[in-house]
Amino acid sequence: MMDEQHFRKASAEALHALQRSLERASENHDFDVDSNEGALAIEFEDPPAKFVISPNSPVRQIWVSARVQSFKLDWDEGREAFVLPSDGRTLNQLIAGVIGEQLGETVSL
Repeated sequence: MMDEQHFRKASAEALHALQRSLERASENHDFDVDSNEGALAIEFEDPPAKFVISPNSPVRQIWVSARVQSFKLDWDEGREAFVLPSDGRTLNQLIAGVIGEQLGETVSL
């Protein structure tokens, strides 16, 4: 398991990169992204919804709450990315997928 300092650095970098990608994508799709105390929120007006992405330091995971589901991503040292253990999707792939499902259109991050 990665140590606290490594987790904090890796999760902050991952969320910052994700936020930049989301901000670019929001120019072409109908959602807003906001950062608050290390967590990201993605908000939709139609249909209304809010997705939350946040680091969870005690268990060294990034947690995503989206579309009445919860996803817990672990750090993959070989890929140098947070991934969903069940299918290997990266954080960006997961978020692009759930946003696409919410909007009914393909979203690339």
